[in-house]
Order: sequence, then structure tokens, then C-alpha cells
Amino acid sequence: MDNKMSIDETPKKIIIQIPCYNEEETLPTTLAALPRTINDFHPVEWLVIDDGSSDNTTAVARSLGVDHVVSHYQNLGLARAFMTGIDACIERGADIIVNTDADNQYDAGCIPKLVNPILDNEAEMVIGARPIQDISHFSAIKKLLQRLGTWSVSIASGAKVLDAPSGFRAFSRQAAMQLNVFSNYSYTLETIIQAGQRGLTVLSVPIKTNECLRPSRLLKSIPSYISKQVLTIIRIFMTYRSFRFFAVPGIISFSLGLLISLRFIIYYFSGSGVGHIQSLLLSILLMGSGFFLIVSGLLADLISVNRKLLEKITARVQKIEAGIRKKGER
Repeated sequence: MDNKMSIDETPKKIIIQIPCYNEEETLPTTLAALPRTINDFHPVEWLVIDDGSSDNTTAVARSLGVDHVVSHYQNLGLARAFMTGIDACIERGADIIVNTDADNQYDAGCIPKLVNPILDNEAEMVIGARPIQDISHFSAIKKLLQRLGTWSVSIASGAKVLDAPSGFRAFSRQAAMQLNVFSNYSYTLETIIQAGQRGLTVLSVPIKTNECLRPSRLLKSIPSYISKQVLTIIRIFMTYRSFRFFAVPGIISFSLGLLISLRFIIYYFSGSGVGHIQSLLLSILLMGSGFFLIVSGLLADLISVNRKLLEKITARVQKIEAGIRKKGER
């Protein structure tokens, strides 16, 4: 892509963050491919999040010229490491944050493809879409779950994405300040839904991948991966589409119960209701369950509104704190 930046425009500070857990062997390969400028105009810094590694990840990162290293005293998981990195990048004045993996899964040469749509004000969040069907070390089940996760996120967020589980993505500063990940497993699906809920522009761009250097840490076993992905998707719908999640089955249950009760009334007034007491009990159970689910949906929706208000307040506080820091630096 041609450099569209005017020569008098202020350079944007870009920070590439890399969550790490025992990555002393793969980190040198990953860092060797990372750029130090984008479009020969925008400076790039590197930030490593050491998620409680027991090896020499931090020492290796510092020896290879990483600009910033933040550490967890114990392993807290990928989602927590991701958010620690986001907060650290914001504190260090990043205008754009790029997230990539320490196992060199993603082709660093595609980083400008992630960043340029944000520089050109075409998007606030850009996701690198991998050629899933062409990745040989992905099993058929994993490819199916990738498609299922992407479809679920597209429905829940209202944003059209091509590879929701991809961790290769870029955020504008304003988008990053609005992210709040609640999952302990992964951040990929939830951040897209939050972006869609907040009306942020999400864009997918095709990227290339590299050869696999090590097995995935998230894929310990197929049953474990399936259960965690399914639970993550269910939790996403419960959190971000709470009323629909509870009310739709509630309305169905209540309607079935109502139809069964009407059937019983017809039989009762025709003189044969005695033999259909079980239908009456079933209708009461279905209507009661449906009513409970609908009420639960209303309560969950109110909680969701409060959560969104708290997230807006948090984002405003971060903006104020950032403004205070900038004034203090002058």
C-alpha cells in the first residue's frame, strides 16, 4: 500500500504487544521479523507481557531490544495478559496497538495491512483473517469451531468478521480504551463483540501465516478446546445478548404451555378433561418456566445496561488520566 501520509502530519506512535508464557525459544524468531517503522514514517515500539514465565523470556526480550516489558508474578492466562498489555500500551502513549503471538504464527510483514486502515481512518479495529482452510496443522474439528466462533461473533456483534479467533489485530487508541475482557480463557471473541456493541468500525484483512513453531497452548486436547469454545460462545450470548438469550426460549416455552392449556380447556368443556390432567401439569410447568426465563431476561438486560454505563465511565476516566499525563510531560 502506498504511503498516504502527508509529510507534515504528526507521526503516530505504534506499539506491538506480545503476550508471552515461556517463550524464550520462539521469541527471537518473532522479534526478528517485527518492523521498527510503518510506512517509513510512524515509529514502532515493542512491548512484551511476561505472563508468569518460568524460563528466561524476560531476559531474552530485554537482550533483543524490546522497549517495554511488563510482568505477571504468576501465570494468569492469555486474556489477562492481553489486557495488561493494552493498559500498558495506553499508559505509554500508543496511538495504535498491534497484538501478535510470540510463536511467530502470523507473518509480521502483514502488520502494515493491519495498521494502514486505522491510519487512513477507515477502521478502529482491524483483524487479520488467516487462510484457515489452507493451514495444514489445523484439524477439521478446529476449522469447524473457527467457523462456528466467527459466525456466533458476527451475530452477537453485528460486525462482519472473517476470522474471529485470530489474535493478529490492531486497535486505535480510542478503541483500545473501550475494551474490557471478562473471560479468563481468551480475548479474541469478546473484544470483537464489545467493538460491535460500541459502534466501532471493525475491518478484516487477509494475512499470511508462518510455519508452526510449537503446539498451541490453548488447544491442550480436542474435548477441552470444544468445551471451552462452546462455553465461551454461550457466555458471550448471555453477556451481550442477555434479553434475547433468555427471552426467546422463555417465549417459546410459555407459548407451548399456553397451547397445551388451551387444548386441555377444549377437552375439559367437551367432558373428557379428566384423562388429560398430565397435560395441564405440563402446561403449568412450561408456562412457569417461560415466565421465569422472560423475567430473567429483563433483569439481565438491566444489568447489561449498568455494565455498559460503567464501561463508558471507565473509558472517560482513562481519557482524563491520559490528558493529565500528557500535560505533565510538557
